[in-house]
Amino acid sequence: MLEPKIPALKEWASAIKALETGRQIMVMRKGGIVEETRHFELKSPAFYLYPTYEHQRKELIKSSDQSYVEESLAEWVPEASTIRITAYAEVTQDLEIRDQEMLDRLLDFHMWTADFAEDRLKWKRKDPLHVLILRVYLLKEPMEIPVLPEYNGCRSWISIPNGPVPREMTPVVDVVDFDEQVQKINEMLKL
Repeated sequence: MLEPKIPALKEWASAIKALETGRQIMVMRKGGIVEETRHFELKSPAFYLYPTYEHQRKELIKSSDQSYVEESLAEWVPEASTIRITAYAEVTQDLEIRDQEMLDRLLDFHMWTADFAEDRLKWKRKDPLHVLILRVYLLKEPMEIPVLPEYNGCRSWISIPNGPVPREMTPVVDVVDFDEQVQKINEMLKL
């Protein structure tokens, strides 16, 4: 019998670490180069976070947050046959950012440099930059899954095996703190 598959969002391992510590509650997406539709689509409101390592670089991260890159790269084994999934996320908002002024208002809420965030906004200029506000959960028991060829490439979404047992999870940020952060973000964007 085939094991059920569930969605996972590919994200820099350093960004996942920032999400897991509560440093940030957002990710920025434009879509990968090999996306089916050539732009980002929210395929699922809830998903596992699949760590990637290849494109993350310290100079793209604020100096105060560069330890997330160092930590993630220290545990990376490029030829590993498995990868460890440690977090699950639920999207509470999908904000479409279309101009630099709106993006600049979010600078304090994420780990990326202003230049990197601006480059993300300018890439595929006709498409908005999706800022996903995430409620992140740590898995009580991390999953070790095989690294399959279909997981490679610059795409946002992959399907991974769910496993036979439901996973126990703990929220990274408590409800009150999460709601306060979301309110501050929305106030900055005047939503």
